[in-house]
Amino acid sequence: MNKVKLARLEQGMTQMDLAKAVGVTRQTIGLIEKGQYNPTLQLCTAIARALQKTLNDLFWEDDLQ
Repeated sequence: MNKVKLARLEQGMTQMDLAKAVGVTRQTIGLIEKGQYNPTLQLCTAIARALQKTLNDLFWEDDLQ
């Protein structure tokens, strides 16, 4: 499962809740969760803050070998 989606569910938020918190559409959150949208650093930071996570928690790739 996508790290953003997992963190969002842990916070009990819907895609719409997160979208409102960071100022984007629900569709944008859905695309980010599917890996079909590459958010700006500013949006990544806003999402991390809204979900009480760090950028590393949400957006850093696991060890690539």
